[in-house]
Amino acid sequence: MLFFVGRRLAQMVPILFGVTVISFLLLHLTPGGPVEAQTGLSLKSSAAAKENLRKLYGLDKPIHVQYVIWVKRLARLDFGKSFTDGRDVLQKIEERIPITLKINILSMMLMLAAAVPLGITSATRQHTFFDKLTTIGVFVGYSTPTFWLALLLMILFGVELGILPIAGIHRIDTAGMGTMALALDEAKHLILPVFVSAFGGIAGFSRYMRSSMLEVIRQDYIRTARAKGLPEGVVIKRHALRNALMPMVTILGLSVPGLIGGSVIFETIFSIPGMGQLYFSSIMERDYPTVMAMLVIFAVLTQFGNLLADLAYGLVDPRIRVAGR
Repeated sequence: MLFFVGRRLAQMVPILFGVTVISFLLLHLTPGGPVEAQTGLSLKSSAAAKENLRKLYGLDKPIHVQYVIWVKRLARLDFGKSFTDGRDVLQKIEERIPITLKINILSMMLMLAAAVPLGITSATRQHTFFDKLTTIGVFVGYSTPTFWLALLLMILFGVELGILPIAGIHRIDTAGMGTMALALDEAKHLILPVFVSAFGGIAGFSRYMRSSMLEVIRQDYIRTARAKGLPEGVVIKRHALRNALMPMVTILGLSVPGLIGGSVIFETIFSIPGMGQLYFSSIMERDYPTVMAMLVIFAVLTQFGNLLADLAYGLVDPRIRVAGR
């Protein structure tokens, strides 16, 4: 198993190198740059001032030289300084990542808590009214745009009913609030973002779970377990569920970077100071160091998500664990 992990970690290096090369080239070849973003609306910006900015940011060098300089910094875990405010990029990300991780972990827990029982129940009651109802709900969940759902919920619960906040993660007047009051206030602010983040995933995961469970309960060993007189609940929970979870493990591993990447939408809508909002604003401002740092983080998360999915197979299926030794 250690050899397998070491080999997979070694394979990540060339993949990460390819991702950084492509991302760096595309980012720098895109029309408009940080100099244009900062001076485009200023009529007083002369050509000399723009050239000084290019030299300050190192954009006057050939693109391959810029990439080599960036890679040398990356080897020291130095993502450079932000073009917008001159702050250390890693420090800016460290400030934003806790809230994004909190939202996505809660979103993942909500998705699993809702999707797995829905998928199992729908599979074991195939073609019933419940199955048809959940199928309709899945189509609605797939076809509902995240931003549109977020706006509807903000209007309903924030404007019309006035029971939930619609922006930020805390009230403005938090001075003097105790720890418990702050936690409750944050929980109220996170209800809508977490639900919006998990809504589409619940629909997708429940369908994956249903499809996997239907395939498993048609296997011969499930028929044998039923023929032995085991209760249906025991057959499903002890014999079918564990094998039905295997495709879900892969999907969960691949969805980790997608959750953080997808946070761009709802963090922007709900004005949440997280990774998604930082990523969006950095792209709009052509803040190359911040964008590249976040692309590297997304690439690393994708690779580790795949690795964790492969390792989790061993926990779900003992045959894979034994074969990997």
